[in-house]
This record gives sequence, C-alpha cells and structure tokens, in this order.
Amino acid sequence: MKRNAIVITVLIAGITAMIWSGVMAYRMRKSLNAPAMQSAPPQLRKFLGASSADSGNSAAAASPDENSPAAQGLPDFRNKPAPAFTLKSVDGKTVSLSDYKGKAVLLNFWATWCGPCKLEMPWLIDMQKKYASQGFTVLGISEDDGSANTAATKQVSDFMAKMGVDYPVLMYDDQMNKAYGGIDFLPTSYYIDRDGKVLIESGGLISESEMESNIQKILAKGA
Repeated sequence: MKRNAIVITVLIAGITAMIWSGVMAYRMRKSLNAPAMQSAPPQLRKFLGASSADSGNSAAAASPDENSPAAQGLPDFRNKPAPAFTLKSVDGKTVSLSDYKGKAVLLNFWATWCGPCKLEMPWLIDMQKKYASQGFTVLGISEDDGSANTAATKQVSDFMAKMGVDYPVLMYDDQMNKAYGGIDFLPTSYYIDRDGKVLIESGGLISESEMESNIQKILAKGA
C-alpha cells in the first residue's frame, strides 16, 4: 500500500511538471513577437513550437548573410567610395589610391607572419598576371609591425622577392587602418570597381576560384 502511494505521488509530480512546462512554453510563445521568434536559436524555436514553415521562411529573411561584411566583422563599405589613402611603397614611392582611378583594384591587407596570407599570395600573383591587361591590379598593404621603419621595409621587400611578388606593396600606417575600420585579422581584402567603389569585402582566406570570381565582377562593373 505504501509503495503504491509513492508511485502515485511520483506520477502526480511528473504530470504536474509536464503541465507546468506546457503552460510556461505557451506563455513564452504569447510574449514573443514575430521578430523575436525568428531571431531565436533553432532549438528554442522548436521548444516554443514555431512551425517549420515559419522557421524556414521567416528565419531566412531574418538571418544575416553569412558572407556580409557584418558577419565577417568588417565595416560595410559596399557601394561606397573606398576610403582614400596615401602611403609609401616598399621601394620608397608615394602611392595614393587615386592613382588607380579607372582600374579595378584588389586591396589586400597581409603580413609576412600571416600563414593564410602566404597561401593566397601565389593566387594574387597569378591574378595580377592574368588580368593586368584588362585594367586590374592587386595593391598589397603590409601590416607588419613597425612598417614605418627601414628594418620592417627590408623584411617585407625580401619576402616579396622570395615569393615573386610583382604587384605594388605599400607599408600601412595607423591612419590607413582607422580609415578601413581597423584590420583585426588577416588576410582582409576589398574589391574596388573601376568607379572607385567597394563592391565586395572578404575577411579571411577564401578559395582561389572565389577570388577570381570577385575579380571578374569588379572588372565587369563600369567596363
């Protein structure tokens, strides 16, 4: 008899817990508006009873594009003029972005210590050779520490010679970094069309085919 009483008590407690969970879920569903439901994690939406149709259609609109600058931690310069700059090249020349007016430019931030940068550099060299005749250029921005001093410049110059880099490389400064929102990770690339506007932004290493596709897009824009 005592054992039966314990079993009944446990069952009642379990049923009560289930009812309580259902009531709480209902209250949460009622209190959430549509945007909040859409932005909730999939597991939470499932618990709250969001339908698959809702989570499929509305979430697609609410979820940020994983390839957008914001998703990559970059400021959104798309369809805006690329921030102007004037820097010293590795060989001591003064170079401005305005010098490349009318050209498609891949502005590539990199450093000699950056592993992914080394992986993509042969692709950049090949793209420079392949598309230079169409009005394209890679413009490298070295982020090596102490870029303003002679030792750093020589280090970058020696690295370029070793890698066979034949496109211009400039030595960054703090003003340049601030103009582009601060470069937090490398490589970072800005694809600038012939009108001087940023068309595509890329944070981190991408594939060679995607890089070439981006270059073709900035060459086609305004051609």
